[in-house]
Amino acid sequence: MADSLVYLYAVGDAAFGDAVPPGLIGVGEAPVRMIVEGRLAAVVSTVDPLHFSEDALQRNLEDLTWLAATARAHHAVVDAIWQHRPVAPLRLATVYLDDDNVRAVLRANEAAFAGALDRIRGAREWGVKAIVHPQPDADLDPTLADATLGPGAAYLQHKRKARDRAARVQQDVQDAAADLHRTLSAAAAASHLYPPQDPQLSGHREHMVLNAAYLVEESAAGAFTDVVKAWQSPHVDVELTGPWVPYSFATLEES
Repeated sequence: MADSLVYLYAVGDAAFGDAVPPGLIGVGEAPVRMIVEGRLAAVVSTVDPLHFSEDALQRNLEDLTWLAATARAHHAVVDAIWQHRPVAPLRLATVYLDDDNVRAVLRANEAAFAGALDRIRGAREWGVKAIVHPQPDADLDPTLADATLGPGAAYLQHKRKARDRAARVQQDVQDAAADLHRTLSAAAAASHLYPPQDPQLSGHREHMVLNAAYLVEESAAGAFTDVVKAWQSPHVDVELTGPWVPYSFATLEES
């Protein structure tokens, strides 16, 4: 087993040497440093194989306490660098054997990394979730049924009307979520849709109908948040979070 491994947080421009704050500590309490190759630089830490080898990661990624602490440290490093220069974040627990392997990755993916950096330069990520507004009970007053109908037919009519009303409300909810996404996409440089979160994860009792990230130029952030605040619907409530490091738009897959 190697004596050490290299943990990769993010990639940025080679000219951002002043972007690493002195004494910055990352995962596993390891100091953060840079590896420069051509016009790119990798933000890394030298880590212990005891915790970051392939076998160790398979175990540790199932340990929620370890996973949460590592994720916090990873994001803290990326955010600290982002305060000075744009960087394209890598996924959690991206590890290489040594500095030469990292340099090879920078060479092989130079164009993709450069494209990601150009895309997010001068922008931030905002998150928007749309939650179904609590709706009145869809059941209708059974006394409103057609008096000429018998009890059985009146009951069926009542249930059909309630079902139709619920379907209309559901369609209105979907239309509202689609309108919100179109409105915000028009005010952003890019957008990314995620699957709606389960209520157990979202913390909301009601159903989530939109879970999206928007890439917004820093100069347009005020206008974007104004659009969010001004948008209204009787069917959904809107939750805005951010601004964040644009993880959703800095992946190599986007380039």
